[in-house]
Amino acid sequence: MNSTTKILSAISLSLLLTLSGCATMQDVVQDKSEGTTKNYPVSEAQAWEISKTVFRWEGSDAIEEHKDQHYMLTSSGLNLVSYGAVMGAWVDSIDVDNTKVTVVTKRRVKLNIATTLTETTFHNRFAQAVKIIQSGKSLPAVAP
Repeated sequence: MNSTTKILSAISLSLLLTLSGCATMQDVVQDKSEGTTKNYPVSEAQAWEISKTVFRWEGSDAIEEHKDQHYMLTSSGLNLVSYGAVMGAWVDSIDVDNTKVTVVTKRRVKLNIATTLTETTFHNRFAQAVKIIQSGKSLPAVAP
């Protein structure tokens, strides 16, 4: 491949990515109703800590907490299979011992086939964390 072909390929890829659109944190907030919701037998405070832990287990960047509005936002960066994702979790108390958790994950680049974290994976990890807490153990810093 000569240098002109490489340059044209890079420009074409950049143009394609630009035209395909990129997801933002604001998109995550706006699309809460499209997220995946599950109820868990934990307090709101426990659900909040579990949500942060799951994001960390899955390699998220810094977590932006909006505790007064019951949600947190984060992202993940570029890796070998994905341009990363933007993600959010909403933690809403049902009663003292039960909490509703909604998660939204969006690929940064809509044409990306893979993403760093899916809503299903988030809830699977969340359920795993609930079992750990219910067994009387502390949540590990690294995913089990």
